[in-house]
Amino acid sequence: MSCSRCGLDSQRTFSTEMNIHFSGREGLDIPSVLVFTEVAVCLDCGRAEFEVPVRELAALVPGSRNM
Repeated sequence: MSCSRCGLDSQRTFSTEMNIHFSGREGLDIPSVLVFTEVAVCLDCGRAEFEVPVRELAALVPGSRNM
């Protein structure tokens, strides 16, 4: 797959585990969202792309804490 930034064909996919935190002082009281997904990394320019699964995406919507 070609990189959307540099156009070179040097992307590699990795399994990831991310913990998404909400910013600011108010974010300290909001539980973070744990996301397991794959990330495509361009080994030439470093651009990384990933998709947040639907369930975790819903937990990131303001006011939605249905996890």
